[in-house]
Amino acid sequence: MFSLCDLFDDIPELHIVDVGASPIEGDPVYLPVVNRGNCRLTGFEPNPSMYAQLMQKQSPHQTFLPYALGDGNQATLHICASPGMSSLLEPDMELLSHFHAFGEWSKVIETQPLTTHRMDDLDELQNIDFLKLDVQGSEFAILQNASRKLQDTLVVHVETLFVLFYKNQPLFGEIDLCLRKAGFLFHRFGELVSRTFQPLLVNNDPYKGLSQVLWSDATYVKDFTRFKNLSPADLLKTARIMHDIYSSTDMVYLLLGHVDGKTGSHRQAAYLKKLQTQ
Repeated sequence: MFSLCDLFDDIPELHIVDVGASPIEGDPVYLPVVNRGNCRLTGFEPNPSMYAQLMQKQSPHQTFLPYALGDGNQATLHICASPGMSSLLEPDMELLSHFHAFGEWSKVIETQPLTTHRMDDLDELQNIDFLKLDVQGSEFAILQNASRKLQDTLVVHVETLFVLFYKNQPLFGEIDLCLRKAGFLFHRFGELVSRTFQPLLVNNDPYKGLSQVLWSDATYVKDFTRFKNLSPADLLKTARIMHDIYSSTDMVYLLLGHVDGKTGSHRQAAYLKKLQTQ
C-alpha cells in the first residue's frame, strides 16, 4: 500500500507519542509512518535496561524519555523475569499460573521506587497526533491524567486486557469508557490474542491459543460523527494515520471528503483513483 504522503505532499508533520516504547515486542505499529518520514517521535520507557537500548536510536526526530507516566504519585516498578511483563502493578500470579509460561515470565526479580508523571504536566508533549500506549496495566491511569492532552490527540492505539494480569488492573471496559468520555470512538481491534489453559499443550507450543482470549490492541479515533469540526490539517493528519498504519481506506475517503468540503480541493476523487490502480 502506498503512503498517503506519496499522493499528497502537503500533509503536516505528525507527532507520534509512544508510552512504553520498549523495543522487545517487535516493530511498533506506527513503523510505516516513521519509515516514510515527515514525523517526529517521542517515546517513554522507565525500565533502565530497555531505555538504554532506545537511547541508541535517538536522533533529531526521535526523542526518548525515562519517565513512568501515571497519576503523578509515587509508585513501584516491578521488573519481571520477562521485561515485557514489567509493570507498575503487581502481577496476579493466581490468574497467570493458569497459562503456560506466564508464571515464569511474570516473576518479579527486582523492584524500583519511582515517581510517575501526569501526561498533562509534561511540557515536552505538545500537539500529540498519534498516541500509542502499551504499559502493562497503567493505560487507564495515564489516560485519566491526560484530559488536556487528549483534546488535541487524533488517534489512540492502546493495549487492552480482558482478564486481570495484574492486581487491581483496569480492563478494556474502563479504558473504553474513559476514551469515549474524552471524545473518541472505538474503531477496531488488532489481533485477539488467546492462550491455552494448563495443563493442555497444543503442538508443544506455549504460545498456541484456543478458547480464552486475553488481550488485544484497540484503536480509537476522534468521533467520526464530528469530523466536520476538525481543521483541514487535523483531517489530513488523521487520514495519513488511518491509511499508512491501518489501511482503513473507507475512513480515509470520508476524511478527505471533509477536507474537500472545507478547502474546495479534490482529494477524495484523487484518492479513489489511486486506490483503483493498486
